[in-house]
Amino acid sequence: MQTWRANSPYLAVGIYFGGVNRFCSAQPNLTAQWVADQRAAGWHLMPLYLGLQAPCNTTKHFHIDPAQAASQGRAEADDAAIRAKDLGLGRDSVLIFDMEGYATNDTACTAAVNMFMDAWTRRLHELGFLSGFYSSLASGVRDQVNAYAGVNYAHPDHLDFARWDGVPTTLDPAIPSSYWTPHRRIKQYQGGHDETWGGVTINIDNDYLDVSPLPTTEFGDRNGNGWSDVLARLSSTGNLYLYPGNGTGLANRVQIGNGWNVMSAIVRHGDFTGDGFEDLFAREASTGYLWRYPGAAGGGFGARTRHGAGWNTMREITAIGDLTGDGRNDLVAVETSTGRMYLYRGPDLTTRIALGVGWNTMNEVTGIGDFDRDGQTDLIAREKATGNLWLYPGEGGIFPARTKISTANWSGLRDVSAVGDFNRDGFLDMVAVLTSTGNMYRYLGTSTGFASGIYFSAGWSGLAPVL
Repeated sequence: MQTWRANSPYLAVGIYFGGVNRFCSAQPNLTAQWVADQRAAGWHLMPLYLGLQAPCNTTKHFHIDPAQAASQGRAEADDAAIRAKDLGLGRDSVLIFDMEGYATNDTACTAAVNMFMDAWTRRLHELGFLSGFYSSLASGVRDQVNAYAGVNYAHPDHLDFARWDGVPTTLDPAIPSSYWTPHRRIKQYQGGHDETWGGVTINIDNDYLDVSPLPTTEFGDRNGNGWSDVLARLSSTGNLYLYPGNGTGLANRVQIGNGWNVMSAIVRHGDFTGDGFEDLFAREASTGYLWRYPGAAGGGFGARTRHGAGWNTMREITAIGDLTGDGRNDLVAVETSTGRMYLYRGPDLTTRIALGVGWNTMNEVTGIGDFDRDGQTDLIAREKATGNLWLYPGEGGIFPARTKISTANWSGLRDVSAVGDFNRDGFLDMVAVLTSTGNMYRYLGTSTGFASGIYFSAGWSGLAPVL
């Protein structure tokens, strides 16, 4: 490794770190110290996991059981995460599943592979890792391309495709230009052959990498795995639940509090104090007190702090982020009697500034983060009379102008809430519940607004607020 680093043109090396079909099962030289040494020497690592293979693959010993494809994909991700951590590969490392070529005319086989990979990707996200996929262009890659646009399919974050044409590029007509972009592709462009550098000969494949880290979510990641989550209160009990996100859906909920029925408003928007944990604000109905619940490891809360009284006169209490640009997060709220919006400056929230009147015409307000990418935090509001969505771009502590970003009728939705960059594509997203059915939808952000709602799950009628 030292000789090749000093003499070869290569900067990255693939390491087969696990999987039941891995050729050299022991690999005693692959240790956490070896990984640390190679990183220190300047090598980039491509972690490859050679696990269960397609049912119609005839060259490997262990295969996916179509009847258990989802559970096996999840189990393989669990194993891969453990092995990666043992080697010192941390959060957001891309773990690439090596799915060798398989029959291209077996629809049941394709379905099993896609179900397996969907579960693999979702589970890796829950565990704080990113998903990669390696296969031949004609089989596995073809099937991933065909499944990519499925609204509830968790496609891999990075694609590593094999096409031995000797051309070092990640562009290929078989892969749409909008898929796995930007910087999410690897191409294996030459198969096994000997190369000698500095007098050391190794048999290698050649790969061309165009990769970079995924965008991070600005807020909404309560459990710290890198992906935005959803919170909700069960109205019948007052229990507060965390629904961990994985970029495509929500994992099983976890109770993180009880007794929240005494609160008439619950507000969420990232890390208010800057300690690395997401905080919550809640208004106590009987007193009008506003309480801040600091986040803690594991998704729980530390000791709460009171921020003044009299908050029962306000509606649409909203965490906005750092609207003033002073490095401290702020709140905005609408005075019910006048429709006037006020800015409450962080960190103590004792100083308030009037931002304008007419806000009683809005019946949903959410802090969206820096939606227009100008470096300042923004606000989204729904107009009561029309159901239109408006973007209020922040500018120096005020909202000088607004832009209509959706003319679709959002009136039938409740709990229209920003959740950060849910799928980590660089655009900020929202969720909302359809009041008539209790179904939840996610709305993926675009450069100008939001795409059509994507069905998340049912059963949200007894939960409020959802945020």
